[in-house]
Amino acid sequence: MSELVTIGGVPLHPLIVHIVVVLVPLTALGAIVMAVVPKFSRRFGPLVALGALVSIGSAVLAKEAGEQLARVKPVAADHLHWGSQVPLWVGLFGLAVIGFWFVDRGIPSNRARPLWLRIAAIGVVALSVVATLYVLAAGHSGAEAVWASLIR
Repeated sequence: MSELVTIGGVPLHPLIVHIVVVLVPLTALGAIVMAVVPKFSRRFGPLVALGALVSIGSAVLAKEAGEQLARVKPVAADHLHWGSQVPLWVGLFGLAVIGFWFVDRGIPSNRARPLWLRIAAIGVVALSVVATLYVLAAGHSGAEAVWASLIR
């Protein structure tokens, strides 16, 4: 992406980040419930895994669009810091969720999860929290950069 991509005259970045800001925490919530409640995982796992996949794609696209926008309009250093980390943490989170669901769906409903999968569930919960915190930090710093001078 070398040229600034816009939709209806609006740069792509502020449009895409709304997908990330809504979908990552929502998917993280589903992933946490999926990690703790096997019955939920069996029923809603595909939906949560799809949310994780779309989260990864939208986080990468938001970063690329943000870098493109930063070449036209300078960006606050803290937003650049947090925003550049989001695809990494959302990617790790998303892959963990998809992998967990893929393995968990093969466990019969009348059997308990093996110990290693229960430990992996803790990792899914941890990555859910970390990814959400990075998204919130990037979103907050971006909103501050755009709106602080207008409302103070």
